[in-house]
This record gives sequence, structure tokens and C-alpha cells, in this order.
Amino acid sequence: MIQALTFDFWDTLAADDSDEPKRAQMGLPSKADERVVLFVDHIIRRYPHIEPDDAAQAYRQANARFREEWRNHHQTPSVHRRLSYAYDCLGLTAPPGKYAAFLHEVNELARAIETMEVRIPPDFAPHVHPTLAALAQRYTLGIISDTIHTTGRGVRQLLYQHDLLQYFRLFLFSDEVGESKPSPRIFRRASLELGLPPHMIAHIGDREANDIAGPLAVGMRAILYTGIVDRGSASTRAHAVCRDLRQLPYIVQRMS
Repeated sequence: MIQALTFDFWDTLAADDSDEPKRAQMGLPSKADERVVLFVDHIIRRYPHIEPDDAAQAYRQANARFREEWRNHHQTPSVHRRLSYAYDCLGLTAPPGKYAAFLHEVNELARAIETMEVRIPPDFAPHVHPTLAALAQRYTLGIISDTIHTTGRGVRQLLYQHDLLQYFRLFLFSDEVGESKPSPRIFRRASLELGLPPHMIAHIGDREANDIAGPLAVGMRAILYTGIVDRGSASTRAHAVCRDLRQLPYIVQRMS
């Protein structure tokens, strides 16, 4: 019998990039473009000998290194670490005797990037409030989420702002636990922290490789959620497909 449910966050509880139309209405660039602009401005103010195109290319190379570590090593380096990769690409180090000031400036840039989706928040999935309220009455709820730019702390803040934090008892964010999906270790950790064998836990998420293959590898149940984006439900290995969050309580009950 299923006794706990864990959720992915992006494109499961919240619609990733649903903040982009809001940014456009405010006359702001896309998040991806603004991150590059923030980094380039940061660099050329401090190192005027560096060309803006070179700074932008360094940031893109740092992003590529991040993606390689995420996909191949199941880790999500922090934004601060990603910035250090870009600095390495440019051959930059802290000036002698000014390490504290250098670190402060990098930390400020990292925070600007990390809080971008908190300052202009995404939309949450339709029917998320009543669905979580109903599920929390019967199951222990948790979140297992990779953190790409917004930290686990930022995701908690988004949940709190939308009065959703109250429903969850477990939080496993890749920047905090040092593992990202589909590593079996993060799902085994969920089992240990919930005090339940894996077969009593169902994970809900939108990505086959991360949210279905990951939990299946440790014996958990898996539900593919397609209410925001369908990433291949026709060929999924999930135990069930949920296309509308209102269906989720019934799907879980049938699986039990």
C-alpha cells in the first residue's frame, strides 16, 4: 500500500518558463539572456580588457560544463560553482589581497541569478492546491527536485508564497544533498528519511529519464505527469500517467 508521495517541482508542481511572458510584459529579456547580460556586465566592469563576446562565450561554456555534470554525473553544481567555471574559462582569479571583496562580488552575482525565478515567480500547475490538500490527508508528501538555477531555499520560498509549503514533510534538493535525479541514491535517501520501503512510495514527475527511471530503479512506484508538458507518455515505463492533477488521488488509490 502506498503511504507516501514524492513530487518533482519544475513542470510538475510549477510550470517552468511560465514566468517568461511576465518578463516580456515588463520589458525584460528572457531569463537565459539576462543571466548572460548579468555575467558580461559583471566582468567588463571589473576587467575592461575582456571583450563582451568573450565573457558571454565563457558563460556559455560554463553552462555546457554544468549540463555535462548534471546529465552524466548526476550532480547540479551551484550557480556560484558555474560562475567559477566561467572565470576559469577567462583565466581570471581573485586579485592579490582582495579575495574577500572578490568573493563578495561573485556571491552577489550568484544571488541575482538564483533569485530570478523567486522575484518573478512561475505559475503553478492547475488544481495544485486542492489536490495537495486532499493527498496530504492520506499520504506523507515530499519533494525530490533538481536545482538548475533556483536553489532549494528558493523553491521553498516559492512554495511558501503560494501557501503550498505546509503540505510537504520531506525536501530533497540536488544542491543540498549533492545528488540529482535519476541517481538511485537520492531516491533511496527518500525511502530512508520517510521510514518506508520503496514500494510504499510513489514519485510523480514529468521526465522519463529522471522521474520514472530513477524511482523504478530502487523499487518505487512512478507516475508520469503530463499536465504541463508531455515528454513521451506514449512510451513511458511509468505505472500510470496523470494528465490532470485532479486525477492524481484516484490514480494513487488504484495503485494501492
